[in-house]
Amino acid sequence: MEPFIQTLPMTLSPELDFDQNAASAIGHSLANQYIQATPFPHIVIDNFLQEYLIASICSNFPVEPTNNEMLYERGYKGQRKRQISPNECGAHLKNIFNAFNSAPMLLFLEKLTGIDGLIPDPYFSGGGLHETKSGGFLGVHSDFRLNKKLNIERRLNVIIYLNESWQEEYGGNLELWDVNMKTCLKKILPIYNRCVIFNTDKDSNHGHPEPLTTPEHITRRSIALYYYTAGTMVMDPAQRNKTHYKPRPKDRLSLKYYISKLIKKKN
Repeated sequence: MEPFIQTLPMTLSPELDFDQNAASAIGHSLANQYIQATPFPHIVIDNFLQEYLIASICSNFPVEPTNNEMLYERGYKGQRKRQISPNECGAHLKNIFNAFNSAPMLLFLEKLTGIDGLIPDPYFSGGGLHETKSGGFLGVHSDFRLNKKLNIERRLNVIIYLNESWQEEYGGNLELWDVNMKTCLKKILPIYNRCVIFNTDKDSNHGHPEPLTTPEHITRRSIALYYYTAGTMVMDPAQRNKTHYKPRPKDRLSLKYYISKLIKKKN
């Protein structure tokens, strides 16, 4: 279940003067690998950002609570997780996230995925900086498909991990599951400067559902970026606005056991 790991021939640096032709060329060179990946189109790229750039992101990661943070304490949907908007961060992080939304980054992603006309989200709805504490997790799910504010369809996830000296025994693997939620087909360790890019649709089942076993002072940190396209979506309305959490086989067994115990207790 180990993923094929790609290292870029040159380090991708999303600065405001990043060369568009170079971005397109890098994306094009990886397109076949991306499209042919299973269980859904994706790629894992190590050493994604220049060292000084990712180091500066880590050093500016907000330790204290920021305005309008999202906190997850919602059972299988997520525990011990905070979501930080880049728009509530300092100028340095704001500039970096603006670069992630710039034309060179969009061209790289379009050539990589074959999806034309990608649109960034300046509000970073659901995205930004994520941090999960020891014992925390995020249940397997497929993501919401509609950005309600902009009325555009979500097509891509980009995750960049910020975890220096991450140990395998800490867990926190990003799991990619099959369509029927019977088998985890890939596990991706969230190590420093690793980027995972994948299509977003109703069958892109992913999460890190096992509780972290880190020491209390070590957290699982990442950047989450979402990209969209315009156009009318033809889908079940129930698929549009909500994230769909999906239990694994052992989660379903646990749920059945809990329900049976509850029924016995009532009787």
